[in-house]
Amino acid sequence: MKSGSKQGLLEPEQERQLARRWHELGDRNAADELVTRHLRFAAKVARGYKGYGLPLADLVAEANLGLVIAASRFDPNRGARFSTYALCWMKATILDCVLRSWSLVRIGTTGAQKKLFFRLRNEMSRLVGTPMQLNAQAVEAIASNLGVASREVIEMDCRLRGDASLNRAINDEGQTVEWEAMLVDPAPNAETILVEQEEGFRKKVALFAALNMLTERQRRVFLARRLAQKPPTLDQLAHKMSVSAERVRQIEAQAFAKVKQAVRDHLGAAPLRLGATGSG
Repeated sequence: MKSGSKQGLLEPEQERQLARRWHELGDRNAADELVTRHLRFAAKVARGYKGYGLPLADLVAEANLGLVIAASRFDPNRGARFSTYALCWMKATILDCVLRSWSLVRIGTTGAQKKLFFRLRNEMSRLVGTPMQLNAQAVEAIASNLGVASREVIEMDCRLRGDASLNRAINDEGQTVEWEAMLVDPAPNAETILVEQEEGFRKKVALFAALNMLTERQRRVFLARRLAQKPPTLDQLAHKMSVSAERVRQIEAQAFAKVKQAVRDHLGAAPLRLGATGSG
């Protein structure tokens, strides 16, 4: 993979040419260039989420994943800049990581809980002047503004108070600031992190290139059984595809073998290990 972390962002026409070479010709070098020229941008986006308490390296890794996904789906004919399109994917992967990783929200899986987690403190600050005071009137107003039940507002407030809040107000030399502003980040600098993430990027790009070698049916089965967050069973997928479960199993095995070989050829090393799903 070519190093592009120290280069500037691409011009619009450069983006379009690289995207077309990747999607129309399967040029892996073009995909590498499109991704690596935006690594600094991904690191900048990741740093904006340090307040959620996760290691910066993890946040950068998630932003990088969003960048690779964006490169695989970017349509240069729609007129949007790649950085604009990629920003949506980077934010999505980072926020998903926060919801999966932070202890406060491991049970926060509903849409209402997610909305409350990310917006409750801001709503409290707007209504009562401080994110650490909540009264009955504020509960009703927040519930109405966010479209959730009052009970859910109170429950999320209790969860957030259970751990040390990064938004807790403290007094520093006569000035009131949030605790988050006083934290020292011990993580390595962005340049170091980008170098460490390069190998992971190569594997992700290799995987997307390998997917292009599959037939439409093989790709459908592979994505559903190997890359979905909740893979369907063989019987469920067989029903959707109007084939037998045994036929789905055969297609999955064929697709996995192709992807494994393609990734090995791309990396010149051991194949990328993809989580196998159960046979049921």
